[in-house]
Amino acid sequence: MDYFEFKQFRIYHDKCAMKVGTDGVLLGAWAKVDQARRILDIGCGSGLIAIMAAQRCGSETEIVGLEIDAAAAAQAAENAVASPFGDHIKIIQGDVKKFQPDAPFDCIITNPPFFVETTLSPNAQRAMARHTDTLSYEALVVNAKRLMRPDADFQLIVPYANAKTIKSLCALHGLSLARQTDVATKVGATPKRSLLHFVNNIAATKPVQDILTIRDGDGQQTAAYKALTADFYLEKP
Repeated sequence: MDYFEFKQFRIYHDKCAMKVGTDGVLLGAWAKVDQARRILDIGCGSGLIAIMAAQRCGSETEIVGLEIDAAAAAQAAENAVASPFGDHIKIIQGDVKKFQPDAPFDCIITNPPFFVETTLSPNAQRAMARHTDTLSYEALVVNAKRLMRPDADFQLIVPYANAKTIKSLCALHGLSLARQTDVATKVGATPKRSLLHFVNNIAATKPVQDILTIRDGDGQQTAAYKALTADFYLEKP
């Protein structure tokens, strides 16, 4: 299907390398955005996370979606305009490494490329969206730091196996871990993803850490996952 239907908006993703998926919905629902007044979504793809943030924030919050791929950026802009929140979302086509905003952000969110294999997809658009060749973790952290205010939030989702690398890079650049939620697809399974929330300061506080399980032993969505995504997913008949 060319689109994914949510409670308050529809996301078309036929022109995007990365389709709407669980990772984006998890981050969009989990990220702390309620106090933010300027939010940046790096690599916004179809615009999903930016629009989710807009639904959760007031109209006074300015949200910028930055996307390097021209086709995806155009579709993200169309999705934003068609949503009820388009008046405070701006989509920009560009490379984060060259991005020079008018002012820093107090919240940065990203679902970054994470594959590091040497064999890239023959589809150039998909390879750019999925592989760290176009945006390494180090470049991501360096540029997030450059674009943030002091005490700003930096929140992302990465493969569980890569969380340690991200945490080391963030610590190196003065970002402190505030929260970590590891995500398991089913009860008893090893986590597949980590949701990470850093703050742009050097803090001595102990981070909050927990595990979110998506499905129970019967294959049904857990109460915790339903509660997290309740404002977005349509109820199944």
